[in-house]
Amino acid sequence: MPSALQLVERARKGDQSAFRLLVVQHERLVRATVMGMLGDTAEADDVCQEVFIRFYQSLSKFRGESEVGTYLCRIAINLCINEGKRRQRKTRWLSALGQEGHSEDREDPGRNPERQELEDTLRKALQQIDPEFRVVVVLRLIDGYSVKETAEILELPQGTIASRLARGQQKLREILEKWL
Repeated sequence: MPSALQLVERARKGDQSAFRLLVVQHERLVRATVMGMLGDTAEADDVCQEVFIRFYQSLSKFRGESEVGTYLCRIAINLCINEGKRRQRKTRWLSALGQEGHSEDREDPGRNPERQELEDTLRKALQQIDPEFRVVVVLRLIDGYSVKETAEILELPQGTIASRLARGQQKLREILEKWL
């Protein structure tokens, strides 16, 4: 069986079966890393897939200074950290709207019908604000993009993003206060 470095070289040249072998050889390691950091969640499956997508996209940058498994674990850890930050921002944002609950409720909204109802209400309220504000609120507070990233995505100045976020949050609060 060829070594991981040999498989990387073959994959760089377009050999898809070589890349498939790399995935098979390292899938358990990546899955164990991701599951350890995120638990057994739907997001964990997505992150595992994303690790190999990112690895494939960066094959040309892999210099072989570390083992392939080490490189993949680093990608997995970075993606898990990003996912954790995204979860924290979403939880913080929901908490700021006065929707604090127990940690078990945050992880599985289906366990708490009241929490699910609040999240449904939030989604409906988001639909009530102008699209120019909604897109900023969603990108920043739900998807977890930074002001700079949001500005790049929308091709707007960072100041515009900040002001639209503030106005969007205010409009959302006004709607939610009426409904709740």
